[in-house]
Amino acid sequence: MLAQLRIYDSHTHLNDDVFYSDVAAYLARAAHFGVTEMNMVGSNATLNARALKLAHDYPHLHAVIGWHPEDLPAYDEEALDLLKQQLADPTVVAIGEIGLDYHWDAVSRPRQQEVFATQLDLARQYKLPVVIHSREALADTYDLLKAAGVGDFGGVMHSFSGDASWAKKFLDLGMALSYSGVVTFKKAVDIQEAAKLTPTDRLLVETDAPYLTPVPYRGKQNEPAFTYYTVLGLAQILGKEPEEVATESFAAAARLFGVSKNEAD
Repeated sequence: MLAQLRIYDSHTHLNDDVFYSDVAAYLARAAHFGVTEMNMVGSNATLNARALKLAHDYPHLHAVIGWHPEDLPAYDEEALDLLKQQLADPTVVAIGEIGLDYHWDAVSRPRQQEVFATQLDLARQYKLPVVIHSREALADTYDLLKAAGVGDFGGVMHSFSGDASWAKKFLDLGMALSYSGVVTFKKAVDIQEAAKLTPTDRLLVETDAPYLTPVPYRGKQNEPAFTYYTVLGLAQILGKEPEEVATESFAAAARLFGVSKNEAD
């Protein structure tokens, strides 16, 4: 192992085509960097099914399943019925990634909001936390989470991209905030300030691999191993030792997703 750290990559996509044929190799590389626990995050029928399979095949991988706003053209009542069945699987630790994406407006905003609200209702029914995608939609995301009473079942803002004021608003709802490689970017000052005010028991780390690669590999394909560099970057930002950031973020993720110490060992 490169460093004596235990890191929980709370959001990654080894179920993506670019990784799925060689998962074991990426897991071995991640272990070398101390990344030992991971959430496999789905977004549509195929990626949800793969997340579940990986969680069944590998004991330290956990499934997060749901419908991403960009995938809603393929979402219908049949997809919802299947999702409900899958949520009963014991490897599922959260519903996600769900939320709103206003960047392309490929799916109408009312439709996105409708399906988001439906999945928040499922989170309450199944007593599962939510993993939230929000792109150029923080205000509406906040309003829908507040209306759903998200504090009752919990959740995390995946790859949090807001400033300190937005961080405080989501924290006040009871949300955790997860930081990706973006926090290591020199110009990501607002996100770095948000990280500084995030309580240690609600600060998570992630890769979102194959996207959002941290410095020093920015511009290359991301992978779970590189959560190590996000931990290093956060340690510098927060004035802490990397071991402390790794330990605290691991504990925060395990608590949110209900991964017991015995499961994580």
